[in-house]
Amino acid sequence: MSGTHAARMGRGRSRFQGVGVDPKTAKSAKSAKSPKSDLGTEITASLVVFLVALPLCIGVAVASGVPAELGIISGVIGGLVVGVARGSTLQVSGPAAGLAALVAETVLEHGVAMLGVIVLFSGLLQIVLGLVRLGRFFQAISLAVVQGMLAGIGLPLMFGQAYPMMDAKAPGTPIENMAGIPGLLADTFANPQALIAAGLGVVTVVLSFLWKKVPGPVRKVPAALVAVAIGIGVAALPGVEVKTLQVGNLLASVNVPGPAEFAGLADAGIITAVLTFTVIASAESLFTAAAVDRMHDGARTRYNPELIAQGAGNTVAGLLGALPITAVVARSSANVQAGAKTRLSRTLHGVWLLAFALLLPQVLALIPISVLAGVLVHSGWKLFAPEEFPKMWRQDRGEFAVMTITTLVIVATALLEGVLIGLAAGIVLAALRMSRTVIRRHEDEDTAKVVMAGNATFLRLPEVIEALEGAAESGKPRIRLDLTGVTHLDHACRSQVEEFVAQQRGKGVRVELLMPHEKREAVETPQTSQTPQTPAVETPLPLRVPPTPSAPSPTAPSPTAEWFYLDTTPMPESYPQEYAAQDYGYYEPPQESYGYYGSPQESYGYYANR
Repeated sequence: MSGTHAARMGRGRSRFQGVGVDPKTAKSAKSAKSPKSDLGTEITASLVVFLVALPLCIGVAVASGVPAELGIISGVIGGLVVGVARGSTLQVSGPAAGLAALVAETVLEHGVAMLGVIVLFSGLLQIVLGLVRLGRFFQAISLAVVQGMLAGIGLPLMFGQAYPMMDAKAPGTPIENMAGIPGLLADTFANPQALIAAGLGVVTVVLSFLWKKVPGPVRKVPAALVAVAIGIGVAALPGVEVKTLQVGNLLASVNVPGPAEFAGLADAGIITAVLTFTVIASAESLFTAAAVDRMHDGARTRYNPELIAQGAGNTVAGLLGALPITAVVARSSANVQAGAKTRLSRTLHGVWLLAFALLLPQVLALIPISVLAGVLVHSGWKLFAPEEFPKMWRQDRGEFAVMTITTLVIVATALLEGVLIGLAAGIVLAALRMSRTVIRRHEDEDTAKVVMAGNATFLRLPEVIEALEGAAESGKPRIRLDLTGVTHLDHACRSQVEEFVAQQRGKGVRVELLMPHEKREAVETPQTSQTPQTPAVETPLPLRVPPTPSAPSPTAPSPTAEWFYLDTTPMPESYPQEYAAQDYGYYEPPQESYGYYGSPQESYGYYANR
């Protein structure tokens, strides 16, 4: 045996039970397939993620209407709790801009104290969903609804943060914020200090868009950190009086919910908020996981463990009265691009956040609010993603409608209402596309024929009724309804057809009804009875029934059987090819005045193909 051949056999055996392979060699081969951890790279990546996360944590907190310390606490929990959990390896969690508007609305309505209870029970619900293995359920949501949801979050976020970017206070709802932009611009140009703040915000937005074009070594520094450094420098100049962060003690900001807050769970509005936070936070985290998986070739996300990890993080955040946590694309992409391979980098970034907030809180008080608002305006633009609308229009106009409806409803009302209406619109679109029924009506001598194919559901009931009424109005003495090409017939359409048949037979019209399953039943369950009568009008061909080992030879029906001729010659343009044969048969009605093809116990039929 040659050495090459022996080596190939050795490699082949190593795939099975380690036969002929040294255990140490097998162990080293297995470890070679796992991500190689470089401690220096992981630490560097964690520092990069920390620099990206710091301004985002503070900015999201400010946008949410809560103290900046709560944003840092949530960032620390995203690193130290979610970061060490199993699920996704490289995505990083923390307070997300996508939930800022929802949190601000919740705090305005229920207060900061109730936020902890809402986040706590959202986390517990996420854990339950992960344990019952519903993590992948969130992947079944229409992409148009997801993109519409993100756009509906991003657009109000941009307009809402335009006010703090100019050291002003936002009026309130997204519609009011949009309507107040002209007045905001007029007030800003009339106030020199507001104009300086607006300049810092605009510089931050421009840097965020253009930073990726900066040469390689410099580009490794996050744009948000550069903008913060510029803002601190400008704010320190004499005569500049822009608004800066008001930062307190991190530990003193912890607000553990008490009995009074838990009693608020009896409020239907609180329960609605819990469900809303759960759905949005879970969907955003798992969608982010799918996006991060496309950025690297390492271990894939396990969705149910990841949902449990996110739930654990939100449970801890709720107990401390902090902001809700989701996976965040900006931090996760920075982690991947920095070369991280394991969970160590995202865990360490939580350590750096905690150390910075405890040891250097005075630095945070130097950051202008307008700079953080500029960071969030850029985040809102990325969430809005205006280029996705024309792209969706070119790809699928129905999905474009769903995406646009979702966005507009969120902007006009609230996030939950917009998502629910978007989901409903997506379901209606899918139902309409699945319920495609081809209906053809044709008159031939003394027969009005109606042939249906496809999925006949209540959504197509008007078309079905129109075809049936047209056949009745033709005045022909015989009506033939062929539904054998229908793949699905729901209760509404079936009832309509059966009622029509009963009405027409009551008027003396001869109606022949072929239901979707009857041809199979007629062949598979031949009925033995008596000698057939000679038909009054047409003479059928000899019956030919496929041989069945246990079935007796068919004989004639009872003398009361009614003969009819089933004409399945191809109809113009649409008649299915599988029916391009002439069939003869008879049926025996269960009653003298009314009968149609139904169950094998009530009706019988035989077919012969020419």
